[in-house]
Amino acid sequence: MLSALRQETVGGALLLGAAVLALVWANSPWRETYHDLAATQVGPGPLHLHLSLTLWASDGLLAVFFFVAGLELKHELVLGTLSRVEKAIVPVVAALSGMVVPAVLYVATVTLLGDSSAASGWGIPMATDIAFALAVLAVMGSRLPVALRAFLLTLAVVDDLGAILVIAIFYNHGFAVLPFVFSIIGMVSWWLLQRARVSTWIVYLPLALVVWGLVHASGIHATVAGVTLGLLTRVRKDPGESVSPADRFEHAVRPLSAGVCVPLFAFFSAGVTVVGLSGSAITQPVAIAIVVGLVLGKPLGVYGGARLVARFTRASLSSSLRWADVLAVGILAGIGFTVSLLIGELAFETDPSRETAAKIGILAASVISAVVASVALGRRKRAYAEIADLEDADGDGDGVPDVYGIDPA
Repeated sequence: MLSALRQETVGGALLLGAAVLALVWANSPWRETYHDLAATQVGPGPLHLHLSLTLWASDGLLAVFFFVAGLELKHELVLGTLSRVEKAIVPVVAALSGMVVPAVLYVATVTLLGDSSAASGWGIPMATDIAFALAVLAVMGSRLPVALRAFLLTLAVVDDLGAILVIAIFYNHGFAVLPFVFSIIGMVSWWLLQRARVSTWIVYLPLALVVWGLVHASGIHATVAGVTLGLLTRVRKDPGESVSPADRFEHAVRPLSAGVCVPLFAFFSAGVTVVGLSGSAITQPVAIAIVVGLVLGKPLGVYGGARLVARFTRASLSSSLRWADVLAVGILAGIGFTVSLLIGELAFETDPSRETAAKIGILAASVISAVVASVALGRRKRAYAEIADLEDADGDGDGVPDVYGIDPA
């Protein structure tokens, strides 16, 4: 069971199931019980942590998800595709332009539709939900090129980092200096413990909870604590170590993140009551702008950015990818569920009408992107099967695919 939860596709399925359950419940005759549950407050009041279940999901549980994202990002920066400029440049530029273009289109759309005061939601269409995106890839079949998945993962890692910076800088809740200073001390302590090769969870778990609480008290969104601790974790193995601390933490925490934290966040965030809403509520400028940003802006940004960097530098795509594949990945990146919902709540936390419109736009855009991406990937299914045959071929029977023995020159 735990090994299944370490697969992104299983996490995507649970995420989808939780979102569907929330939508059904929030539009059923018992919808008031759903909203009452989401508003139920628990936690210690003296520590200013008497929060609603919705806030616990977005500020607490999602910090676990961002801790795993931080570990992945550190791995990619030190050992993976982001450690070599020539390998990383195309997907990195594609990811950056895939964040900027949707934000620009969002602001332009709400302005043209006469709701410029809603421009504060510009960060909503910047994010990509990697769990959902990989779930769509899994539905399309397992025989997809390794380079296609690697491109999407690199894109998502950079996208996650961008989203984290946007949340930390633009969507904080005021700023308190003293808790922030103490949180920095806690983070430095984590780094020093890693340098000292301390490995017991009995030390790290309480420290992580303290750092999370201090970041929350400082006014910066508490998910930043998760990604920061992930980035401060050691990813290189010492001589004699079977796995690095980052790999060990990820192995232990990913099932909790994928099986509990992210689905519960989706459950408490996706429950939009559409029953009784007027047509004007569903077609608010915010909702339309989010759809434009995710459905059009993401593929335009990803594809356009990759094309430009390939045109004006020596960087190029993997030999097994075509520009049609980059466009398909760009469409797939329009699935902006988890982090988009979080930014939507932060951007419009004092404006329930716009927050509801934002959730409707995110849900609609994610469904449209998933369907269109499935069609685009389906058109290349035969080519993907041929590439998979080449990647799996073992003509000499040595147990190693022949492609690994080909001279790179």
